[in-house]
Amino acid sequence: MDRVESLAESGAVGTPDELQRLWVPHRMVYVADHHQPDHNDCPFCAAPARSDEDALIVARGTTAYVLLNLFPYNNGHLLVCPYRHISQYDEASHEEVAEIGALTQTAMRVAREVMGCDGFNIGMNQGEIAGAGIAAHLHQHIVPRWASDHNFFPIIAKTKALPQLLGDVRASIAAAWPVDPGPAGTASAG
Repeated sequence: MDRVESLAESGAVGTPDELQRLWVPHRMVYVADHHQPDHNDCPFCAAPARSDEDALIVARGTTAYVLLNLFPYNNGHLLVCPYRHISQYDEASHEEVAEIGALTQTAMRVAREVMGCDGFNIGMNQGEIAGAGIAAHLHQHIVPRWASDHNFFPIIAKTKALPQLLGDVRASIAAAWPVDPGPAGTASAG
């Protein structure tokens, strides 16, 4: 009998099950922080003042910008954020809505080209109750998906394997971002 079985029998650790655990203590910084930032400590307000590499920004527009999600659901998980600190989509100006849409389209094209993805999940979580990790600052998720990413890890182990480092993904997407001005000022690549 090993130590875990012995502890389980004593009731110290609960009943063992067939699930394997992948311990990722670095995620506690994100999981344990239930703090919703305001304008003073908003990471989406702070990001544009940092270098593109440090902030994981792949492109800057006139009213919005694109960056990698620091806690991605999938490889290449992008966010499109307005520079202005607003929380709801219906607070966005016509210019912001147009640029968020144009940046989203460009991000999809670039992700297909660079990463060879087969589809996307795109959406906005409006408010903390709707699952927004940062509810105070509007942001749209663009999550690349592949036909081949249906493996046992997310289904059985509730774990995502991310095959590339964030800095490498940022560099490849930023390098492929079009330089020619597009609709609503979508040209600025970093």
